Amino acid sequence: MRERKARVWTGIDAGKGHHWAAVVDETGATLWSRKVDNDEAAILTALGEILDLADEVRWAVDISGTSSALLLALLAAHGQRAVYVPGRTVNRMSGAYRGEAKTDARDAYVIAETARHRNDFAAIDVPAQLAADLALLTGHRSDLVADRTRMINRLRDVLTGIFPALERAFDYSSQKGALVLLTGCQTPGAIRRRGRARLTAWLANRSVRSADSVAATALRAARAQQAALPGEEIAAQIVADLAGQILALDDRLKRIDKQIRETFCSHPQAEIIESMPGMGPTLGAEFVVAAGDLSAYVDAGHLASAAGLVPVPRDSGRRTGNLHRPKRYSRRLRRVFYLSAQTSIIRDGPNRDFYLKKRGEGCKHVQAVIALARRRASVLWALLRDGRVFTSAPPVTQAA
Repeated sequence: MRERKARVWTGIDAGKGHHWAAVVDETGATLWSRKVDNDEAAILTALGEILDLADEVRWAVDISGTSSALLLALLAAHGQRAVYVPGRTVNRMSGAYRGEAKTDARDAYVIAETARHRNDFAAIDVPAQLAADLALLTGHRSDLVADRTRMINRLRDVLTGIFPALERAFDYSSQKGALVLLTGCQTPGAIRRRGRARLTAWLANRSVRSADSVAATALRAARAQQAALPGEEIAAQIVADLAGQILALDDRLKRIDKQIRETFCSHPQAEIIESMPGMGPTLGAEFVVAAGDLSAYVDAGHLASAAGLVPVPRDSGRRTGNLHRPKRYSRRLRRVFYLSAQTSIIRDGPNRDFYLKKRGEGCKHVQAVIALARRRASVLWALLRDGRVFTSAPPVTQAA
């Protein structure tokens, strides 16, 4: 019968179809190493066998996304918590161990050994239902936005090949009327044949704002090009198809934005988060997802550090005072603070005043926005701690 250990470390190389788990003891000796299907019964069987090996089991995984969602949920249900070991760290640590082959078993062993030697990795919290819903919605929205950007770039490229004047005439990323126009007219000849009056009426029937202005702009572009370019007919079909897909995608984005807004509003701290200038429902939802359990941040500095807004020194020899962005931080959280800071400086107020002050001190635009983002992280943390909404004036403190 195998001797029961006081403490062991389990490293899991997570995957979509299966995981590989390796267990090591205090000396680094492998006690258990096996392939585990990404299936509830298989995971529970492996969990029971590993828990029988020691009084205390410490878990580490290299993926905290959808591939390991079932695994992490089952661990949490049995009172076990895992830490996240980034893949970059695993790759670096693997060089310290014998052999150059890369296998799931070896990666799992390296993850376990890394967790045994280091205790500074962040714990993974299984999100509550609301946070899980927001994570799925915001992730899906990001995918749709990326698809939209790709389609617009493709549309502009194809349109440039047959009608460059019309491609330059509109901003297709923000002008819905231009996309509606392309579903019906894509070539100079088609626009000239329809004429301004008929084109204006056609656009107005499709609820295009400033239909006459859109028609006039399109007609000017059509008059500037009399030549018909090779492949015009096929390219026109592609342009019309892409324009229709982008319009349909815009409708999907409106629906998901509404769903995000409704879901986010049910968060107990939504009013506080949204009170920050530049922090709307979408960025607020992104913040909830990226920040996770706010009780994990003991002070504002920890929240700012998690967002990569606190520089770290990189001194060498006589070179001191070199401050750089940390290597380990949440890029999603940093994006939330950066975008919200950038939005907040559009209107007059304390955020714009601070930004202009930094510009006056010689900071470039990005540097000033990052400095503002750092300041806003401290303000938001204080608001969440005190349970109050943002106001331009500092809070009034009552005398003792």
